[in-house]
Amino acid sequence: MLSIFDGVRDITMLSVTIRMLLSVLCGGLIGLERAYKRRPAGFRTHILICLGACMTTMTSQFLYLNMHYYTDMARLGAQVIAGIGFIGAGTIIVTRQQRVKGLTTAAGLWAAAIIGLALGGGFYEGGLCGTVIVLLAEMYFSGLEYRILDHAPEINLYMEYSDKACLERVLYLFRVSRLKLQNMEVVRAKGTAGHHACAIFSLRLNKSCSVKELLERVSMIDGVVSAEEL
Repeated sequence: MLSIFDGVRDITMLSVTIRMLLSVLCGGLIGLERAYKRRPAGFRTHILICLGACMTTMTSQFLYLNMHYYTDMARLGAQVIAGIGFIGAGTIIVTRQQRVKGLTTAAGLWAAAIIGLALGGGFYEGGLCGTVIVLLAEMYFSGLEYRILDHAPEINLYMEYSDKACLERVLYLFRVSRLKLQNMEVVRAKGTAGHHACAIFSLRLNKSCSVKELLERVSMIDGVVSAEEL
């Protein structure tokens, strides 16, 4: 532990102020990154969650150490960890293309709550290090993830098309390209002007065919309205 924080680990006016300010700072930094990417939970949401979790831990400590209510100090914090799910669930959506979005934001909200609990308990080192690691994961690890996905052997392809003949031409393309079709789901697309049908393919690629090349070849087929990777 860092000795610089030894004087502010007990519940005093100075330590309470420092913990609350640090929770606002750490939650705000995580929220700024989410707001910059225009995610549903942004700057203020992360601040409020981190600050609220911090105050929860401090309240538990105050009741036990100052008011001498001999109860489980971790009980309130445990409810924060479980209860944050209702906010995280609100950031997760399923798009028209059956793509799940918002999982990273939901996980970031949960992490912000844990950081607030750590700071409220006087574990400054853990809260600050956790904030740095969360920011690194959200800002820089995404690029690494995308590079790994570019070379992934299996993809999910979403396609909107106009008629059954178009679908048959796409399936023929998969056969001649030696792509393994693992699963296919055909449904009626909603919310489109032409009421096109849509299909979701689970494909296993070979080394001679990249995702970008496959999307270009599918898009060139007559009758294909749009094609994208899920």
